[in-house]
Amino acid sequence: MLRVITCNTNGIRAAHRKGFFHWLSNIDADIVCIQETKAHFDQLTDPAFQPEGYYCRYNDAERRGYSGTAIFSRIKPIRFVDRLGWDPLDSEGRYIQADFKNLSVISLYMPSGSSGEPALHKKYRFMDLFMDHLKFLRRKRREFIICADWNICHKEIDLKNWRANRKHSGFLPEERAWLDTLYDEIGYRDSFRIVNKKPDQYTWWSNRGQAWSKNVGWRLDYQVITPGLIDSVKTAKIYTKERFSDHAPQIMEFDLTISN
Repeated sequence: MLRVITCNTNGIRAAHRKGFFHWLSNIDADIVCIQETKAHFDQLTDPAFQPEGYYCRYNDAERRGYSGTAIFSRIKPIRFVDRLGWDPLDSEGRYIQADFKNLSVISLYMPSGSSGEPALHKKYRFMDLFMDHLKFLRRKRREFIICADWNICHKEIDLKNWRANRKHSGFLPEERAWLDTLYDEIGYRDSFRIVNKKPDQYTWWSNRGQAWSKNVGWRLDYQVITPGLIDSVKTAKIYTKERFSDHAPQIMEFDLTISN
């Protein structure tokens, strides 16, 4: 059984102070994908940031204290890929891919468009370029798990106050249609919803208005898979007993083995 975790830590050093790595040491994950590390590697001198038993790779943004992704894997990947040749993906450290013999796992941090029109235009450009990449990956003779903070909710079930957010980035018709294309035309699947169709399953909560305590959230963090992995999906859950970030870890189990 392959256990894969994705989590936007909103600052990996802050998440460490809140107990993230202590929790991780007891969860027996095979692969961990992190988004929004908000640190350069030279700032991560504490051994906690290189968890024992894992091969770790960080992809830092050029700007300090911003964005960044990472992957930890118990099996040594054949290679890592962290550049696709375009910005802001490369300069902001928004992508890292670990290749194994029969599978690739990606940690992705999609830009948010919530701060205004310039941010939304940046997000739309990113979405267009990344869709081209996703189409390219589908032509590969391998399977993919894309662990990401997508910064988009797909269906009404995926956020509490969907009516009030139909004109807000994260639930705009254009963003939701992008996911429709990803699933219905390109063939990827939201692995979580294959086995967990319950409502009120969220991975992000605003820090305002007691959103966490009232569970007024958004499901922004998905593990998107290629169709060859559909039958391997076994369990899906979101860990909310502790809070390491404004996002919660999302945990999937697949009936898979990986090798190098």
